[in-house]
Order: sequence, then C-alpha cells, then structure tokens
Amino acid sequence: MARMRRKCDLPTKVCAACGRPFAWRRKWAADWDAVCYCSDRCRATARRPKKRQGPDT
Repeated sequence: MARMRRKCDLPTKVCAACGRPFAWRRKWAADWDAVCYCSDRCRATARRPKKRQGPDT
C-alpha cells in the first residue's frame, strides 16, 4: 500500500514572478528542476514586456 505524503513533506520553491512559495506537483515530476513559476498566470506575466512610462517632468 502506498504511503500518503503530507504537503509539508514535499519540496518547495519560490515563484520567480510573484515571490510566493509553491509545492511540488506530480505533473512537474519529470522537470521539477526547470519549473520556475507557480502558475500559468505568473508565467504569462513574466513573459509580458513591462509598460514603459514617459519621461519624468
């Protein structure tokens, strides 16, 4: 019988976009080292160019 893991026992990382910690997920098992963002929203935000502001007057 498989042993149940608690969420606090799983490895965690900090999201590169929002700075929040997130835990390992089974779908990330193959490439956990390459995972940088906690969600699709954070990945999209990080790829979006920042708005340029006009010159200060």
